[in-house]
Amino acid sequence: MKKKKILNYLWLYIPLLILIIISLINMKIAGNLQSIYKNYFFKQSIWFLLGLIILIIMKFIKPKLLFKYSFILYIFNIILLILVLFFGSTINGSKAWFNLGIFSFQPSELMKLTLALYLCKKASSLPKGNIKKEFKFLLISIFITLIPSLFVFLEPDTGAIIIYLLILLGIILIYRINIKWYIILLIFLSIILGSFFYLYYFNKDLLINLIGTSFFYRVDRLLTFVAGDSFQLDRALISIGSSSFLGNNNHLYIPEAPTDFIIAFSISNFGILGFLIIILCYFTLDIYFFIKILKSKNKTSKMFLASFLCMFLFAQIENIGMNLGLLPIIGLPLPFLSYGGTNTIVYFLFLGIINNLDK
Repeated sequence: MKKKKILNYLWLYIPLLILIIISLINMKIAGNLQSIYKNYFFKQSIWFLLGLIILIIMKFIKPKLLFKYSFILYIFNIILLILVLFFGSTINGSKAWFNLGIFSFQPSELMKLTLALYLCKKASSLPKGNIKKEFKFLLISIFITLIPSLFVFLEPDTGAIIIYLLILLGIILIYRINIKWYIILLIFLSIILGSFFYLYYFNKDLLINLIGTSFFYRVDRLLTFVAGDSFQLDRALISIGSSSFLGNNNHLYIPEAPTDFIIAFSISNFGILGFLIIILCYFTLDIYFFIKILKSKNKTSKMFLASFLCMFLFAQIENIGMNLGLLPIIGLPLPFLSYGGTNTIVYFLFLGIINNLDK
């Protein structure tokens, strides 16, 4: 039994270690190419070290305690989201970071974890079995998700809002509500999106007054993607196209290379072979988490795993897709590969809880 457990951990830690090594090499190369990235290798090393320490610490913390106090964590995180709107630092058009001197902290990233914990707690406390209870569960879950989404909308951070909705979706899928609620939700979302795009094309002034110029700029970026006009994407595609199977010695400047365009930068450094190794690592991790969902007998554990997998999968698909020009650029980092402190720490917190769910 112990041997089987060790083998399961290898399926998690070997691909994770490979991604960490590739990430650190990328940060080192980025620092040598651009002075603005010169500290990225050191900082990313610190984040990964802290992440590994978190995994060790989490072995001594029962997940049951985190679910029990998830409401307190959720409220605390909401307060942080409000405070960052007043006292936060603006980076790339979003007022989403607390500047703490040597590093920055992003509350919207931490909300991914606290939201998943609290939604799982609420879902497990609500009995299912009839339409009224399912409707109550759905309303409560949507309300819990919309509160942080509203504050993150004001930053604005499009990627985080989508992640919150996917966390909710993962929990709803495991909860298994009646299919008619999915149809109603789909109709509701269609009406909202239809109204939004009607205002965008026929009453832009009103829309700008409602959502602000910063968020409106991000909408323009999405439509720019559709039109095929993006300096970042052009540089990324040229860099990918000029790389060989083993890499490219003539590095082309790519804006946000260590973060949003880490895949294009990785292909430039390690070639198509490196890209295939990265894809294999993520595929292995996805299968590992999917199998854990199937094997888990506890409903709360299943919902937490599903919420994480939905978030994790989307981050991969979106980041890789936008690097290849297949999906819009929404500024979503690639887990364990892109540069980022709060994002990295939050993913390690998720892993720490997942490894301990059997307890």
